[in-house]
Amino acid sequence: MKLVKHAIGSELDIFEKKFSESVKGSNPLLDRIMQFIIRRKGKQMRPMFVFLSAQIAGGISERTYRAASLIELLHTATLVHDDVVDNAMLRRNFFSINALWKNKIAVLVGDYLLSKGLLLSLENDDHDILKITSRAVKEMSEGELLQMEKARKLDIREEVYFEIIRAKTASLLSAACSAGACSATASDEVAEFFRLFGEKVGIAFQIKDDLFDYGDEAIGKPTGIDIKEKKMTLPLIYTLQKADTATRRKIIYIVKNQNTDRAKVNEVIALVKHHGGIEYAYRKMKDYQAEAMEMLATYPDSEARRAMEELVSYVIERKY
Repeated sequence: MKLVKHAIGSELDIFEKKFSESVKGSNPLLDRIMQFIIRRKGKQMRPMFVFLSAQIAGGISERTYRAASLIELLHTATLVHDDVVDNAMLRRNFFSINALWKNKIAVLVGDYLLSKGLLLSLENDDHDILKITSRAVKEMSEGELLQMEKARKLDIREEVYFEIIRAKTASLLSAACSAGACSATASDEVAEFFRLFGEKVGIAFQIKDDLFDYGDEAIGKPTGIDIKEKKMTLPLIYTLQKADTATRRKIIYIVKNQNTDRAKVNEVIALVKHHGGIEYAYRKMKDYQAEAMEMLATYPDSEARRAMEELVSYVIERKY
C-alpha cells in the first residue's frame, strides 16, 4: 500500500511508539504480556482508517493519535476475549494469550486493555471519541449474541445476516473512521458521514472474510471453518434460498450434524459454488465497495483521499 505509507507513514511510526507507551504494564507479568502483544500486532488497518479519515476531514492532531490508540486498544481487547470464547489456541499463526497464560489471565488482560482505552480518553477529555467507540463495543457484543442465537436454529435471513455483520464487524471500522473525523473537526455531520463510510467498508470486509471460507487459496487456515462453527454466512444463506427443498434439507442436516466431517463440509462448499452463492456474495461485496468509493468522491482529490481509496481496495483484494 504505497499511497497509504506515503500519506501517513510517519504518523503510523509515531503512533506505534505512542501505542507501546499506552499499554505498558505496572507489574512484570503484565508488562511481559503487553510486549508479547506488541510484537505480534497485525496490520494496524483500523489506525490507518483513523488517520486517513482525520486527514481528509481536516487534519491530524494529537487527538487523532489518541483516537487511533483507543481503537487499537479496543480491537486488541476484543481479540483476546474472542480467543477465550472460541477456545482458540492460535492468533495470526502464533500462540494466543489464553494458550500461553490460560483463560483467567487472558480475560483480565482484555479487561486491562479496555480500561487503558477508557482512561486514555477520559484523562484527555475526549468524551466525544469515547462515546463513538463505546457505542461500537455495545454493537459488537449485540452482533455476537445475535449470531450465536441464530446459529442454534440456522434460520438466518439475509437482512438478519447484514444486521449481524454490521454490528459485529463493521461497527468497529465505522467507529475508527468516525473517531478519526471527530478528532479533526467539530462537525457532527462529518463524523456521521465517515461513520456511514466505514460501515460500508466494514460490511465489504466481512463478506470478503466469508468468501475466504469457500476459497481455494492458502490463507493460513483451512476452509469450511464457518460451516464447522455453524455460522450462516452470505454464500450459504443465498444457496439455501435458491436450492430445492431436498438440497436445502441436506445442507442444513450436514451443518447441524456432520459439520466436523471434512468430506461432508466439502460437499456443502461444492453445493454453494454450484448454486452461485460465491458469485452473489462477491457482487454484494463489490456493491458496498462502490458505495464507499462514491462517498469518498464527494471530497476533493487529495493524497489522503487517494490513499483511502487504496486502503478500501486492499480490504477487498487482500489474500488473507
